Amino acid sequence: MYPELLKIGPIVIRSYGLMLAISFLLGVLYVGRMAGRKNLNFNLLLSVAYIMVLAGIAGARLAYVLFHLDEFRGNWLDSFNPFHSGYIGIAGLNLYGGILAAVLCSYIYLRIKRKPVLEIFDVFAPTIGLGLIFTRIGCFLKGCCFGTPTDLPWGISFPIGSIPYYVYGSEHLHPAQIYSSLYGLILFVFLNWRLNNKRFDGQVVGLLFMIEAVFRYAIEYVRYYEAEMHISFLGMQPTYNHLISIFLFLLGLGLYLVQSKKRCAANPA
Repeated sequence: MYPELLKIGPIVIRSYGLMLAISFLLGVLYVGRMAGRKNLNFNLLLSVAYIMVLAGIAGARLAYVLFHLDEFRGNWLDSFNPFHSGYIGIAGLNLYGGILAAVLCSYIYLRIKRKPVLEIFDVFAPTIGLGLIFTRIGCFLKGCCFGTPTDLPWGISFPIGSIPYYVYGSEHLHPAQIYSSLYGLILFVFLNWRLNNKRFDGQVVGLLFMIEAVFRYAIEYVRYYEAEMHISFLGMQPTYNHLISIFLFLLGLGLYLVQSKKRCAANPA
């Protein structure tokens, strides 16, 4: 575990920040390459990328604050710092809050510009996989977003002083971050293939929503969350992310079916 990769005087290169920067850079390079193939305006796509990043950070922070209001009572200024968290093992951001905000803000921007929203969203969809590959490695190096105890042979233990050790001691845990990173690789390969062979606009982003929802719903069972992220429902203890996953899946399914039906209507057999 290496939360800090390099320190030169007051300058500290943190593993998570570096992986986040790498994922953003590779995402921009990928979008630039696809812009040339799809005859899209790269400057427009770059603007969308900036909107997605800024809105994503703001939305991820807002969602975290809403789920942890007690943490900020008496000091609301801390709610504006995306890296502040009073909870052990929590990064101060909520992924789904970021995704929803990024999608909404970029959608509004593209509608104002009167650009093809779904065609552009399809181009960006594979970059989510790229982001997961590297940012989850950053989580692993930092020691956040860790898993729950397991007896499986690939279970891992974290060193004394780390966040997972504070919660579980030397128990072997699911390498939830590595699961997510490998999933990101598979997701990127599949969506990149689908983008280059898509049958209608919205197909790739619709698949992204559905696949991501299924994976996130499943991995929630092997990830550690503080009690505030769980709710009581019919004797079960799902997390808020479970509910968001269901919404995301239905959104993706609806988008896929509507766009597929439009294509069939426009191109009858």
